[in-house]
Amino acid sequence: MLGDLPESCVAEVLLRLDPPEICRMARLSRTFRGAASGDGVWESKLPRNYARLLAVAAAGDGGERQAAAALEAESLPKKEVYARLCRRNRFDGGKKEFWLDKGGRGVCMSISSMALSITGIDDRRYWNFIPNDESRFHTVAYLSQIWWFEVRGEVEFCFPEGTYSLFYRVHLGRPFKRLGRRVCSSEHIHGWDIKPVRFQMSTSDGQQAQSKCYLTDPGVWINHHVGDFVVKDSSKPTNIRFAMIQIDCTHTKGGLCVDSVVVKPQYLTQKKSPQCYV
Repeated sequence: MLGDLPESCVAEVLLRLDPPEICRMARLSRTFRGAASGDGVWESKLPRNYARLLAVAAAGDGGERQAAAALEAESLPKKEVYARLCRRNRFDGGKKEFWLDKGGRGVCMSISSMALSITGIDDRRYWNFIPNDESRFHTVAYLSQIWWFEVRGEVEFCFPEGTYSLFYRVHLGRPFKRLGRRVCSSEHIHGWDIKPVRFQMSTSDGQQAQSKCYLTDPGVWINHHVGDFVVKDSSKPTNIRFAMIQIDCTHTKGGLCVDSVVVKPQYLTQKKSPQCYV
């Protein structure tokens, strides 16, 4: 009986479903499978600036392939465009990556510690980049000890319209594996309970946010919420600057891993507490 439905009617039903549900419905019959491959269905699930996003994904580092990729976006089946954007797409020399959230039209982004400006990073007495399998980039910045703690960053990107939240992903202690089991060294942890760490964020259109907290809970990765920003025009790039600082030089602090800065649509974070244990 389902096979007797016109494909246009099935497409109208699929327009009201989420992408995972569309894929499940495609298994019901040949008619559903045909409707589930239609450009109209998948274009409705793409953000309005999908051509720009595909250009960044295809060019990787923002090179000369962007123009060709934008034209390619118009010729590719929209289902293929959607699948391409849902992958982890690296850019800026592989130090940043973005992907389309499958549950909505927002973009998620992760910025490696290697793309951040870290005070003292060139002095191995203070900081070292160490391998870590728990990082998306397989490398984290580890702080042994320092007086002036400052980790800043910046990104410019054409985010789809919506409200986004920005986090620093950090870990007190140095995680590693011993005999196949995860362990955490707390050898260098000190100073974070004396004064709070301050977080700051600003955007090119004048939005600002700040917060502060003491760093606690060694042994787990925590996403520390910096603030939220709103994107109203996806055709224009939004420049975001952010910082994590503790510059009270009356004491040293150490024993901290900085993995990345994470940007997510706010609807993904509303069900979680501001400090998200990962």
